[in-house]
Parts: sequence; structure tokens; C-alpha cells
Amino acid sequence: MITPMRVFVLIFNVNTENEGIHSIRVADASASHSRGVRNKILMFESEDDALRFALLLEAQDFPTPTVEMVDAEEIKDFCESAGYEWEIIPANSDLIIPPEINLDHTDWQLSDASEDYRSQQVPPAAPEMSDSELEKIRHQLEGLL
Repeated sequence: MITPMRVFVLIFNVNTENEGIHSIRVADASASHSRGVRNKILMFESEDDALRFALLLEAQDFPTPTVEMVDAEEIKDFCESAGYEWEIIPANSDLIIPPEINLDHTDWQLSDASEDYRSQQVPPAAPEMSDSELEKIRHQLEGLL
């Protein structure tokens, strides 16, 4: 299969210090990979397919990505340098659905690159409110309408 010159990828936080490209984690069947997972960047031949995938991510409460047209060779070079894999999604292929499980903390959200996001603690839940407190707040909000 001949790789198209231009492809579409999903970018987060475009033109900022913490810009990042969307990747998916897939299980690695090879024993040589120490963590058992690998990252893969999806390169869409069709802008419409990339936009549909972005909308599906947004529907899963994922940050809204921007669809960007890039040179396929640039993405391949990036993947090689970062140890990522890549996959070309042909135009008009079956609808690609994002994984149901997304990372709570993405690599571009980490303030310290050496920090391991898998070891971060989940923030404590907000204290529970009594039914009467919730009812009072509901009435106040309804009064604003």
C-alpha cells in the first residue's frame, strides 16, 4: 500500500507549550516490550473520517482535538523517534471507534516529565450533601431561570 503524502491526525492544545498528538494504547503481544502496551498514532486519509473520530472522542468527555493535515513522513519519523507505531486509516473504511477506556492524565498534561501518571492518586470525592441541602440549591438554581 502506498502511503499518502498528506494525512489527518488529531492534535490537542494546538500552538501551545503542551501540544500533543492523539494516540491509542494497544496490547503488545511481543515479549520484547517491557510494559505490555504500545502507543499507536492513527493517520486518517480522509478529513471527514478524522472529524468523525474527533467527535466520538468528544462524546466520551475527552478533550476536544483539532484535526490537522500533516505530511505522513513527518508522523512516521516522529513515531520512530518516540517508539510509537502508526496506522493509516483508509478513506471510507469502516467507522473507527475510540477505545472506551481513556487515560485520566495524558502525557501533555503532566507538569513534570519524569512523573509517572499511573502512580498519581485519585482526588478525594466531594463531601456528600444532605437531601435538604440539595433541595435548597435546586430551588435557588430554578429561581435563577
